[in-house]
Amino acid sequence: MFEIRNRSAYHEYFIEEKYDAGMVLVGTEVKSIREGKVSFADSFCMFFKGELWVRNLHIAEYRFGTTNNHIAVHDRKLLLNRKELRKLENKLRDKGYTIIPLRIFISEKGLVKMEIGLARGKKLYDKRETIRERDSQREMKRFLK
Repeated sequence: MFEIRNRSAYHEYFIEEKYDAGMVLVGTEVKSIREGKVSFADSFCMFFKGELWVRNLHIAEYRFGTTNNHIAVHDRKLLLNRKELRKLENKLRDKGYTIIPLRIFISEKGLVKMEIGLARGKKLYDKRETIRERDSQREMKRFLK
């Protein structure tokens, strides 16, 4: 199974809930995603007129594309159930919550999907604690081998 992960998301945020959303894409965007040419730097999700959009997601132009090639950075619509959209929109009204992309993957049916997470930002001391826990886990694995 093919996937591209947003590794910095788990370092910067506490992920409380995860959702799988479909993406509205152009043909050359799908080809670039299959090549792994995606950058999550500074990307986030927002609501506009009741619809969920991902902003600042960089999908590189397809190298064999013609004049019909896509724009690398533009807003892309995410597809979720109405119930999930309402739940996320209500949660966003609470202070400190945001929606961030966690990974892009290709489903069993061959569709490009994005896993998004309802997240709360970490403080500096939380990030240090996460690093400390990761190092101790790594030491334990090394000791057990």
